[in-house]
Amino acid sequence: MPDQITRTTTTSWFSRIGSALAGVLVGLVLILGCVAGLAWNEGNAVKIARGLTEGAGTVIEAEVAPILPANDQKLVHVTGVVGVTEPLSDPDFGVTATGVKLARTVEMYQWQEESKSETRTKLGGGEETVTTYTYSKVWSSDAIDSSNFQTVAGHENPQMTIEAREVYAQDATLGDFRLDDTVLSQMGGAQALPLPTAMLPEVEAAAGQGRTLSLGQNRIYLGENPAAPAIGDTRIAYDLTPAAETSVVARQNGDGFMPWRARNGAEVLLVADGNVPAADMFQSAQDANTVLAWIIRVGGVILLMVGFGLILAPFGVLADVLPLAGTIVRMGTGLIGFVLGLLVGTVTIALAWLAFRPVTTVIILLVGGGIAFAVYRLGLGRAKRAAASAASA
Repeated sequence: MPDQITRTTTTSWFSRIGSALAGVLVGLVLILGCVAGLAWNEGNAVKIARGLTEGAGTVIEAEVAPILPANDQKLVHVTGVVGVTEPLSDPDFGVTATGVKLARTVEMYQWQEESKSETRTKLGGGEETVTTYTYSKVWSSDAIDSSNFQTVAGHENPQMTIEAREVYAQDATLGDFRLDDTVLSQMGGAQALPLPTAMLPEVEAAAGQGRTLSLGQNRIYLGENPAAPAIGDTRIAYDLTPAAETSVVARQNGDGFMPWRARNGAEVLLVADGNVPAADMFQSAQDANTVLAWIIRVGGVILLMVGFGLILAPFGVLADVLPLAGTIVRMGTGLIGFVLGLLVGTVTIALAWLAFRPVTTVIILLVGGGIAFAVYRLGLGRAKRAAASAASA
C-alpha cells in the first residue's frame, strides 16, 4: 500500500503578486524562444524535405557485391542480408548472442513520489494550497532522486550502480560493404533475448562474488526474493537485433556508407528493414519529417499560450482580492492568452514559409485567424454571461 503525507501552505496576496511579476519575465523569454524555435522548425522542415526530394531524384541502384568504384561518393540504394561472425557480449554478466546489436535494459525497485494539489483563493487575495504526496514502490529504468522528496525519511533510494548499455557488431557486413554503428543503430526487429536458467553459473561467474542473483522470466534478478522485491533490487533484460535483410540509402564511401549531403546541406542516410524500394524509403522519410514538424508546431503554439498566460497572470492575482472577480479576470486573460498564442504561432509559421510556399502561407493565416476569431467570440460571450450572473447574484 502506498503511504501519503498532506501539507497545507498559505501564500499571501503580496507574495503572489511578486511571483506573478517574476513570471512575466519567464513568459517573455518563453515567447521569444518559441518564436525562434518555430521559425527554425519551418526552415529545417523545408530544408529536409527539399534534400529528400533531391536525393530521390539522384539515388542510383547498386549491388552489395561486388562494390563498383564508379559509384564511389554517389547516393546509392542497396539491399541484402546483413552478415556477422563474432558474437556480441556483455562481460558484466556473461551474456552472449549473435546479432547486430545487444541492448541491456536495467530497472531498479525504487520509491516514487507523486503529488496532487488543491488550491483555494481566500478573501483578500491569499491562497491556501493543500498538497497530498503519495509514495509508492515502482520498477524504474531511471534513477529517482529521493533527496528532493517532500519527506525523505523512510523513502531513501540507493544509487543506481548498473546502467543500460548497447553493444554493436564490429564485423557486420552487407555483401562487400562494412556496416558501422550509424547504420546498425537504425536497424529494427529487436527481440527479447531468452535467458534460460541453465545460464546461471556463467552469469554468477561474470557478476563476481557478493551478489545474490537469480534467473527467471528472461531476466537477471539481483536481490533476495524476486517474488517480494525490496528497495534497491535490480532486474536486467536484453534485446537482440538480429542480422536480417536490410535496405540502405546512403553515400557510398569506399566499402562503407556515409550520409549523403544535398545541395542545401541536408544529409540523407536511410535504413529500412527488409527489401524496401528507394522510393518507399524516401516517402517514409518525408512522412516522418512532416509528423515531426507538426509536433514541434503544436508544442510551440501551446508554449506560446503559456508564455502569454504568464504575462497576463498578474491581472488575475490583482483581482483575487475578491475571488469571484479573480475568476472572471482569469477567464478573460486565459482567452486572450489563447488567442495571442495562436495568432503569434500561426503568423510565425506563415512568415517562415512565405519565401518557400506562398499558397500554404495564405492557408495557414486564414485557418489560424478563423479559429482564433471563433474562440474569441465564444469566450467573450461566456465572459459576459459570467459577469452578468455575478452582478445579479
